[in-house]
Amino acid sequence: MRITGISGYRLDLPFRDGPYVCSGGRSALGFDTLIVAIATDAGITGWGEMAPLGAFYDPAFAAGARAAFEELAPKLLGDDPTQVNALARRMDHLLKGHPYAKAAIDMACWDILGKAAGLPLAELLGGRFGTHVDLYRSVSQDRPDKMVARAKAYVAEGYRRIQVKVGLDPDEDIERLTAVRAAVGKDIVLFADANGGWSTLQARRFLRATRDLDYAMEQPCLTYGECRALRGDCDRPLILDESIDSLAALVQAHADQVADGVTIKIARVGGVGRARLIRDVAVELGIAVTVEDTGGAEIDTAAMLHLSLSTPEALRLHTVDFNNWVTRPNARGIPASAGGRIGMGHGPGLGVEPLVESFGAPFFRVGV
Repeated sequence: MRITGISGYRLDLPFRDGPYVCSGGRSALGFDTLIVAIATDAGITGWGEMAPLGAFYDPAFAAGARAAFEELAPKLLGDDPTQVNALARRMDHLLKGHPYAKAAIDMACWDILGKAAGLPLAELLGGRFGTHVDLYRSVSQDRPDKMVARAKAYVAEGYRRIQVKVGLDPDEDIERLTAVRAAVGKDIVLFADANGGWSTLQARRFLRATRDLDYAMEQPCLTYGECRALRGDCDRPLILDESIDSLAALVQAHADQVADGVTIKIARVGGVGRARLIRDVAVELGIAVTVEDTGGAEIDTAAMLHLSLSTPEALRLHTVDFNNWVTRPNARGIPASAGGRIGMGHGPGLGVEPLVESFGAPFFRVGV
């Protein structure tokens, strides 16, 4: 099988619940998403998606993804998209770094491989563990009363896992988490996510003041070294997110006994294939795993669900339904969530049908 054409689409996906605010007051109004379509001489088209969270969250930005896509796409014509590992290495050879810019291409190739094999992505990635994945919902930074209202609304929608955004003034963050915990009750699983926004001094203050609360701590400080220094003061599960950008980072965190869990983002590590590799090693090391991404809608959510379903339940934390974060769908085929959980169908590849008629003209196209 050979690639005969590659197209790129740009879509604006506004957030349903208004601005998304995380540490330091950084915010975004929606996802600026890149959707990739790869056509083949076998008549199979594969689809992929990636969207950074603004330009402040990861070393990634939407215009950079589009520019890198235009650089890579013409050079991939004639390659076999079903050779997913070889194609990933070829992209690394053609463009050093910028893993986020390669993720949607990689995802589209996995979609093609699944369609060619007649298998869902979850089965290609090792098979399903159970039928549904737990979902979390993120509560943006705001005044404690507004965060309480938002958390209660999500619980009313059925979510049983809430991520509270902290990472500003630790005293205010203590109020935020305390208020949300009191409002949602003890049966809701809480994560306090600082997105690397604190110094070690601030993080220690927060940890000591919230010692009596039940929650998991996610990425308290920006650097891995700072998070490692906090391990002795963190008497609760410590989850690394931004620090996990490669397999080497995961292995180091395990060797240092820092991480109880990790969050693997597909775009951050360069695509489905590398996310699977890091996930599989984490599982073998006994580290709990969340597989998600930096942003997107139905196409990207499908990949996250397949990766999550193929993660053993005992070491699977949760994932996120980005399709419910935004007001504009980009595909059919994602089942409705219920009771804070979601499944995925058994169609081949990603198992979704992109709404191509709503995309408009591609910003870039090469081949036929």
